[in-house]
Amino acid sequence: MHELSIVMGILKIAEKEAEKAGAKRVDLIELEIGNLAGIELEALDFVWPGAVKDTILEHAIRKIDLVEGKGQCMECDHIFSLKHVYDPCPNCQNYLKGIIQGKELRVKALEVT
Repeated sequence: MHELSIVMGILKIAEKEAEKAGAKRVDLIELEIGNLAGIELEALDFVWPGAVKDTILEHAIRKIDLVEGKGQCMECDHIFSLKHVYDPCPNCQNYLKGIIQGKELRVKALEVT
């Protein structure tokens, strides 16, 4: 379960940014997670409370913005939605594609006090 290490990385970013702002707590953390990033949201929800207990994120509201996967076919240049990395191009059925979006995992915003 790598979601625990992901939460710990998010916590480290939040602590660093809060320190820069001279803040004592984080009221809101907004995350951007792509559906192709390999993050199980249920597992993230499961480990979050224990990982942030007694930290700057303990009482923060967590908002997750999901980013739809998109690919561009290397054969016909068609841009299409991806639910899975291995989905073929719906236009020509080619499996070779570039991933345009959907692998994001970033802290988009913090509200601190």
